[in-house]
Amino acid sequence: MAVYTHVEPDDLAALVGRYDIGTVLSCKGIAEGVENSNFLLETTAGRFILTLYEKRVSVADLPFFVDLLNHLADSGCPVPAMIRDRDGIAIQHISGRAACVIQFLSGISLTHPTPNQCEAAGAALGAMHRALEGYAGSRANTMGRPHWRGTADAAGNLDAVLPGLQAIVDDELAYLDRHWPTDLPAHVIHADLFPDNVLMLGDRVTGLIDFYFAATDFRAYDLVITHASWAFSSDGRDCDPALAQALMRGYAREVTLSDAETAALPILARGAALRFLLTRAHDWIHTPADALVTRKDPAPFLARLRRYSAADAADLFAAR
Repeated sequence: MAVYTHVEPDDLAALVGRYDIGTVLSCKGIAEGVENSNFLLETTAGRFILTLYEKRVSVADLPFFVDLLNHLADSGCPVPAMIRDRDGIAIQHISGRAACVIQFLSGISLTHPTPNQCEAAGAALGAMHRALEGYAGSRANTMGRPHWRGTADAAGNLDAVLPGLQAIVDDELAYLDRHWPTDLPAHVIHADLFPDNVLMLGDRVTGLIDFYFAATDFRAYDLVITHASWAFSSDGRDCDPALAQALMRGYAREVTLSDAETAALPILARGAALRFLLTRAHDWIHTPADALVTRKDPAPFLARLRRYSAADAADLFAAR
C-alpha cells in the first residue's frame, strides 16, 4: 500500500455517492507497501479501503481479483470483499485510475509473530489452498520464474544497490533455470502472504489481504514465500526454528505436501528469496523520491537466499 495519486474531495464524494455506504467523513493515505495508492476511507456507515490501481496491477486483471475474492469469501476464507455500487459495479474510475472500494477488516498486521501466530497463519494459508484446488479461474504469474531475468535487467545497475549483487543474481538465475521443478501441484496462489498481508486478533487470523500478486503457480512456492517472510529475523540472517516449525505445522493441518513438493522446498525458497530481492532492488532504484511510500531494503532477502542455499536448508521446513 502507498499513495502515488491524489484524489480531489469532490471526485471522492461523487464516487462514494454511487454506493450505499453513507457520506465521506475522512480519507487518509496509507503509506505502507509499494504497489497501489491506498486510502483509509471513513464514512457515516463505517470504514473502508479505497484502492487506486497503479504500476504492476493491470486493469484487465481486476475482474479476476473480484471473482477470486468472491470465491474465497464464499468458501469461508477471511478475505475482504470488493464492494459493488448500486448498479452492481465493483471496478470504478477516479483521478485517472481504476479503483475499488474494499471491505475493511478488523485486526492487526504483525511485525514480530509468535509461534502460535505463525501456526495460525500456516493453517490459514493451507485452508486457502484447499479452497482454491477446484477454482476455475487462472492468471499468469508475471512475477514468476520466467520473468526474473527481465526484472533483473529492468532494475538497472544492481551493484549500485549492493556491491557484487549483479554477479550473485546472474549465478542464481542460471542455477534456478537448471534446477527449477516442472511438475508440482499448482493452482491460484496468494504469492505475497507477508505478515503485513495477514490481519490477526491475538492468535486468530481475521483477514488475508492484498491479493494483487495472486496468480497460478505451485502451491508449495506460496508456502515458501510465507516461510521466508514469517520465520526469519528482520535482517534475514536467522531462521527461527520455533516460528518455522509452527508455520509448517499449521499448514500441514490443512494440506499434505507430496514427496516431490517436500523435496523441492529448498529450491523453491531460493526462488522466492531471489524474486523479492529483485523487486525490492528495482523499487529501491526506481521509486519516485516524492512518493508517500516506504522503500524496502533488498539486503534481508539476499541473506535469506544465502540461508536457503546452505546444505542443511531442507531442515528449515521440518514440522515438529
